[in-house]
Amino acid sequence: MTYEEILQGLKKKVAEDPLEGTAVYQFRLSGEEGGDFYVDVVEGKSQVHEGLAEEPHLTVSMTVGDFNALAEGKMSTTSAFFSGKIKIKGDMSLALKLQGLLG
Repeated sequence: MTYEEILQGLKKKVAEDPLEGTAVYQFRLSGEEGGDFYVDVVEGKSQVHEGLAEEPHLTVSMTVGDFNALAEGKMSTTSAFFSGKIKIKGDMSLALKLQGLLG
C-alpha cells in the first residue's frame, strides 16, 4: 500500500471500529512513499491526521513495508518489536493496542 492508501484505510477502519480511551498514536513511516501521521483518540472517537502531533502518547517508527506487513497480518506487533522492525517510544501500555488498530 502507498502512504495515501494507508491513510485512507486507517480513516475507514477507525470510523468503523474506533479505539477506546484517549490517546495520540504517532506513526513515522520511512522509505519510499513514507510519511508522518497520527491517530487522535478522544473518549472513543478516533481521527487520522497527517503530520506530527504536538504531544503524542506513543510514537511508532517503521518502514512502509513493515507497516503493510502488520496491517495485512503477515507480521505481529510483538515479533516486529523484538526483531527491531518497529521502534516504539512512549506509553508502552498503548503499544499493546496496536494490533487492534493495524490488524
